[in-house]
Amino acid sequence: MKDVRSLPKAHLHVHLESTVRPETVRDLGGTPGHGGVFRDFREFADQRARVRALLRTAEHFRRVAVEFCADEAAQGTRYAEVTFTAASHGERVGKPEMPLEAVLDGLDEGRARYGIECRVLLDHSRRRPVERLWSTYKLATRYDNVIGMGLAGDESHPLTPFAEVLDAARDAGLHLVHHAGEAAGPASIREALDLGHAERLGHGIRILDDESLVAEARERGIPLEVCPTSNVLLGLVPSLAEHPLPRLRAAGLTVTINTDGETALADEYTRLRDVFGCTDDDLAGLARASIDASFAPDEVKAELRAAVHAWATAP
Repeated sequence: MKDVRSLPKAHLHVHLESTVRPETVRDLGGTPGHGGVFRDFREFADQRARVRALLRTAEHFRRVAVEFCADEAAQGTRYAEVTFTAASHGERVGKPEMPLEAVLDGLDEGRARYGIECRVLLDHSRRRPVERLWSTYKLATRYDNVIGMGLAGDESHPLTPFAEVLDAARDAGLHLVHHAGEAAGPASIREALDLGHAERLGHGIRILDDESLVAEARERGIPLEVCPTSNVLLGLVPSLAEHPLPRLRAAGLTVTINTDGETALADEYTRLRDVFGCTDDDLAGLARASIDASFAPDEVKAELRAAVHAWATAP
């Protein structure tokens, strides 16, 4: 078996605020989370909110971005599309652009120091006002390394109020990726695809509840950003052994492996080997799927595909 950490990977579904190191949380005056299974989504959201509240200065935001790059590079991640809740932070600290600009500076430093290419997706909670999503849209269209945006959070809140902003984002050439089919069922996925113009589905594991949706996603090549360990920690799946990942793949869907920020990416690939019996060829195929599903420039994709091929064919 080959070293999974040396497998070149793309990471497509990871929230920056969920990756803050425990020692950084302590340095900023907080208490790290318990690291186990959450009682419900609210407990998870509240824990993450406490971490976000610790980030107050440009140096704080820059630091977590640099540390993200260091930690991802150590896992074999060569390209990441990291999600960041920029507009919310900007409102909280009273400086609309500062948090995003500091994160972008940190990612630039991380690229120089660790050789990892990162781009940013901006997210917005479905529970929050439409006006904030307009602020997110304005930020997304202002900075080159911001490539898209999407809706996250409690899926019981519909996308309908945000339709005008999402239309504007699509027309501006931004990529759109929404959390859907994580805690809610096929109706949430249908809304994300139709009203939300989603190019990928954040999680999407409930798609198996609707055969017509499975067929459509397969035909259109809509990738799923699957985060197995996160699904278990949030209580959405009883255990890794019971995760629908094998059935998603057997259905011919495009599956990418991600962490949500709740674990390390190489560890997630290792669990696929340990729990589902994935071979090295299987893992290489999943890595290629993530590269192909990314919004990376063609030359970056070609370089990463070649690196995965070299890993897979090495003695």
